[in-house]
Amino acid sequence: MSAGMKSSLKKEIRDDLGVSVDKCYQCGKCSAGCPLSEEMDFPPSYLLRMLQTGDAMLQEKALCSFSIWVCLTCETCYSRCPMSIDVPAIMDFMRQKSLRERKTHREARKIIAFHRSFLKSIEKTGRLYELGVLADYKMHTLQLMQDLALAPKMLLAGKLKIIPELIHGRSDLSSVYSGTIKKK
Repeated sequence: MSAGMKSSLKKEIRDDLGVSVDKCYQCGKCSAGCPLSEEMDFPPSYLLRMLQTGDAMLQEKALCSFSIWVCLTCETCYSRCPMSIDVPAIMDFMRQKSLRERKTHREARKIIAFHRSFLKSIEKTGRLYELGVLADYKMHTLQLMQDLALAPKMLLAGKLKIIPELIHGRSDLSSVYSGTIKKK
């Protein structure tokens, strides 16, 4: 690979987000404050370093990592960063690129299924319809029996509604979704 191609992910992040990963001087505050860094294969500071190197293999590992899917985008890393590097924006950018290029981590399948079920619920009803999210998620992950014993208790307690509550102006919301999907 040429030198220009090696830094392509780093350059894409800078061009699309206006965020330079080169500003990171590896203080580790982002990783130390991250509530999920221990669940990640690479904590935030490591991911930034992998991007900084410009090495195509390391950038590919970062793009295919589980870390980008575990990130909550809680912005703890961003608030702790002395250089104000928007790590959550980088994580989101990498998730989108990972999906587009079909390079998602195999263990992220359930996380992606939940995201899609959640967004589908919002698109269809205008708000969260928990039972719909649950049913869609279970169908996509094939974990139909997991948590089944909880459903009757939650229905009786009024925590799950059988019929979704619909908002007015759903067609406007649907057009926002359509517009967003066409841009990508």
